[in-house]
This record gives sequence, structure tokens and C-alpha cells, in this order.
Amino acid sequence: MSKKITRIKLLLSSVLMFVMFSCTKTTTVLIDNSPAVTGTVSFSKDIVPILTKSCATTGCHSGSVAPNLSSTSAYNSLKSGNYISTGSPTTSLVYLWLTGKESATMPLGATNNPSNINALMLAWIKQGANNN
Repeated sequence: MSKKITRIKLLLSSVLMFVMFSCTKTTTVLIDNSPAVTGTVSFSKDIVPILTKSCATTGCHSGSVAPNLSSTSAYNSLKSGNYISTGSPTTSLVYLWLTGKESATMPLGATNNPSNINALMLAWIKQGANNN
């Protein structure tokens, strides 16, 4: 009888181990279908208006949650907080947030990012992330 119980325990343990290690999610692949931006992107004319409208809202990135993306603080917050990597633009934290590769897609609750912000942000970073 004890051999039978041991076999059942071993079988259940094996099944449990199989289930635990076979049902994991390792990667989420998100495809960015935004058209590429080929013109010069201005931080003040192209990026700031979108950040102000979509991100720097009450309770979000208006100063209470980092980075502060209000019009007067956005550039310094992004640069000094290491949210931008001009050497590897697609790994910039701000870009990963916008595309949903680092967290929930920003802005939260939006079905899609407004005004092609993903492509604009990526183009701006690729162009050197200048305060222009």
C-alpha cells in the first residue's frame, strides 16, 4: 500500500512540476505599425504639445509622478532622469513606455497613442534628442 501511495505522490509531483514550468510567458512582441517620421522633429513644437495634452495631466506626469512632463520641465526631466538613450533609441525608457514594451502602454487608458507619438518620439531621439 505504501508503494502505491509513493507512486501516486511521485506522479502528482511530476505533473505539478510539468505544469508549473511549461506555462510561462517569457516575451511579449509588440509591433509598431506607426509610419516612420522622416522630417526634423522639434521638441518644443512636436513633442511638448503632445506630452502636455496626454501625459502632464493631473495625477499623472504633471509633477506628482516622475518624470515631470509639464511644458517647462519635460526636457530636463527626460534627460536628467536617463529616460532617453540617443545611442540606442529603441531602448530608451520613454519609448519603451509609449510602445508598451516596458509597462502598460502610455498614456494609460488610451486605446492608441495620440498624434503618432511613438514615431515622433523615436525620430526625435534618433535625431539627438535636442531641446529645439
